[in-house]
Amino acid sequence: MAKITGVFSMRHFFVLSLALNVSFILRTMYEREQGLICFRSETQKGQITQRTRLYSSSSSSSSSAAATRTEAQDGVERVINLDQGDPTMYEQYWQHAGEQTTVVIRGWQHMSYFSDVSNICWFLEPELAKEIVRVHRVVGNAVTEGRHIIVGTGSSQLFLAALFALAPRDGPEPVSVVSQAPYYSSYPSMTDCLKSGLYKWAGAAQSYSKEGPYIELVTSPNNPDGNVRRSVVNKSEGTLVHDLAYYWPQYTPISSPADHELMLFTVSKSTGHAGMRIGWALVKDQEVAKRMIKFIELNTIGVSKDSQLRAAKVLQSVSDSSEHAGGWEGVESFFEFSYRVMAERWTLLREAVNSSGIFSLPEYPPAYCSFLNRVFEPQPAFAWLKCERDIHDCESFLRGHRILARGGKHFGVSPKYVRVSMLDRDNNFNLFVKRLCNIHL
Repeated sequence: MAKITGVFSMRHFFVLSLALNVSFILRTMYEREQGLICFRSETQKGQITQRTRLYSSSSSSSSSAAATRTEAQDGVERVINLDQGDPTMYEQYWQHAGEQTTVVIRGWQHMSYFSDVSNICWFLEPELAKEIVRVHRVVGNAVTEGRHIIVGTGSSQLFLAALFALAPRDGPEPVSVVSQAPYYSSYPSMTDCLKSGLYKWAGAAQSYSKEGPYIELVTSPNNPDGNVRRSVVNKSEGTLVHDLAYYWPQYTPISSPADHELMLFTVSKSTGHAGMRIGWALVKDQEVAKRMIKFIELNTIGVSKDSQLRAAKVLQSVSDSSEHAGGWEGVESFFEFSYRVMAERWTLLREAVNSSGIFSLPEYPPAYCSFLNRVFEPQPAFAWLKCERDIHDCESFLRGHRILARGGKHFGVSPKYVRVSMLDRDNNFNLFVKRLCNIHL
């Protein structure tokens, strides 16, 4: 009887041990598939080793696993390039949308320079104009009534067109162009690229004290730091250009429709279609609009019709998905998807930063969003990361860890800051967060 009991107990012990081991293996595999596992050891002053787990969304799991496999296969840590704002994060949404945004253009269609000769912007496709008005009405982020819509080859061309249109023609010297620091890093080089006799870059708006005409660039939410901006010079002879590329509900709460004299938007950051090279301006003054159109006419003789028609189809899909509760034709609302992904990414990044003790991020006050009908903190397209302690050049410090970001000196501020894109593909972003939380001095 004792022998039978002993055999029975050992058999049960073996089965139990096997079950526990299998359970542990499956759990480990599950965790690795579900997201990032970041480990950080704290050994100073006899502290107990601390483990920090950062989980990404289930939608990112395959990309995270792919990133881990790629790095392991390479045998070395690969470079993570988050210097540019290439919005490839949105690819997965548009892949799921399938054929809903497909545009077929036959070889004989849209061959003329002209789109609508009755419109002062004669190269603007009517379908795009209609969808621009519609998406702003749906989201509630800009006033379109009483505005002239001007299409450009990205908002970069429209920015130059605005400078051309607003600069005085009879001034004794080029008009000064300023923006509050930290400002978009390309403003200085774009302004001075052609050495124009009409305008010139004059630096940070905070320190501008010159009398006479000037142009102030107001980027809100701001690139790079994500803050809501207003003009700071506020002199009577100034004119304003409002760059609202990021005033969309995945990045910031929509409080009210923007209502300014000249506003710039782009599909690059609103829908992620940077390769289309389509932007638009909403301009109140007709003479300013005419001069902007003249610049584009001289510069590129209009804007690609193929890109305009594709942009119109994409914006139509965005509005359709937003106007139908729960999505449209089986596709989730574009802005709900984008908001969720950005919220998840900012949660992961803040956890990594908080666990590092080396970096810090800005804090943003929560606000009510009239479009999403909820209160949330801004979750900008770029992270404005600061290196603390004795790290004086954050860009070089991160480069030493094979992370490429754009340093603060390019934005007119301290090199202790860097701008990091939050819009890259899942595998790059997840690998960045994992690497960041493993950096320690």
